[in-house]
Amino acid sequence: MTKRRPTPTAPSSDVPEADSLVGQRYEVEVGPVAHGGHCVARHEGRVLFVRHALPGERVVAQVTDGSASSRFLRADAVEVLTASKDRVEPPCAFSGPGRCGGCDWQHVTPGAQRKLKVQVLTEQLRQLAKLSPAEAGWDGSVEPVGGKLPAGVVPQWRTRVQYAVDPVTGRAGLRRHRSHEVQPIDGCLIAAPGVSELGVEKRVWDGMASVEAVTATGSSDRQIILTPRDGARLPIVELDRPVSVMRIDDHGGLHRVHGRNFVRERAAGRTWRVSEGGFWQIHPEAPDLLVSAVLEGLDPQEGENALDLYCGVGLFAGALADQLGEDGAVLGIESSKQSVADARHNLADLIGEGRARIECDKVERLLPRTGITETDLVVLDPPRAGAGRDTVRHLAGLTPRRIAYVACDPAALARDLAFFAEAGYRSISLRAFDLFPMTQHFECVAILEPVA
Repeated sequence: MTKRRPTPTAPSSDVPEADSLVGQRYEVEVGPVAHGGHCVARHEGRVLFVRHALPGERVVAQVTDGSASSRFLRADAVEVLTASKDRVEPPCAFSGPGRCGGCDWQHVTPGAQRKLKVQVLTEQLRQLAKLSPAEAGWDGSVEPVGGKLPAGVVPQWRTRVQYAVDPVTGRAGLRRHRSHEVQPIDGCLIAAPGVSELGVEKRVWDGMASVEAVTATGSSDRQIILTPRDGARLPIVELDRPVSVMRIDDHGGLHRVHGRNFVRERAAGRTWRVSEGGFWQIHPEAPDLLVSAVLEGLDPQEGENALDLYCGVGLFAGALADQLGEDGAVLGIESSKQSVADARHNLADLIGEGRARIECDKVERLLPRTGITETDLVVLDPPRAGAGRDTVRHLAGLTPRRIAYVACDPAALARDLAFFAEAGYRSISLRAFDLFPMTQHFECVAILEPVA
């Protein structure tokens, strides 16, 4: 999602089998990193998006997707001829070309991973928002979380892991990159200890399409979510630790099989109920870290009003309401009915005092119907696609003194910052956090104010 041809984004492609180049190998010089977990190279004028490579390397790239008529090709670096100083041996035995697609940067030192993310965010801001780091209020760093790590050390941060199940062997594994094929594993290095202790990889899951393992932060709650194949019966789940069991039906609905249908999380001074696989940040330090960044940026004052859009189970709404005092109020909007039920449960004390309200609907549909004509503060935590021009325009029309934008995708953030600029708001502060080490992903918090 970039342009300085150093870092274009690879759209999806459909490859006619007749002129497929899959399997072809080309010796290439690797250029800059691109948004998406790959680097850009060229062969005879055509762009290759190469995984498992690093800028400045010379590699043999094997085509994994594309044809003679394609505008670009996808490829894996299957042989490294000239290695970058930032390259390390992947700590995970299942990382590499044709293997697990979960981690993008197992072959990169931790410090260099953050530098790659800096380059991606810099280019997204430049291309899509027409902003330099300084103009966005960003110091140009992606902040490590939990302390800096030496090369070869993998942090166990992922509190939710969705395993695919091999239909033949019944073994749990992870999907290969851009594939339905399953890479069987005997353990995931980035999985949190509470997930690894369940031993999902040790048993056979006959008849299951997927098994999702969840471990809570701040409680001993663990949960397994099963998706059966058509006509399959649920197994009796006996794992290495006590666990609740949920089942997903053919329509995507969740049903309790055993134990609680929720896990209890602890953050921002409260205990949070998160039901039926609902959204919660998957790095154990993320909730407190993001709440702190949002509150510091917004500087909420007693008696102010606030909106928490895409509020989930109420994390930011609760933290804001606690700061706004008895005369302040927060309205949260969330489209998931179960998350709304959780948010109302989690914030029952604040709702009872008239300091918080949670409504269920899509933000873009409900917000214009609320009758709200102004507000003091906004927390905007949209899905990966971003908020979009219409929502941004509506928010700017409410003239908040500050907006906190929490973003999991740098391209969506940059696009929305451009929309905010059109509407008279600018980013005065931007922080990026390395909450997903070994992958291309990171989280940002931008603070916006009116230009005038």
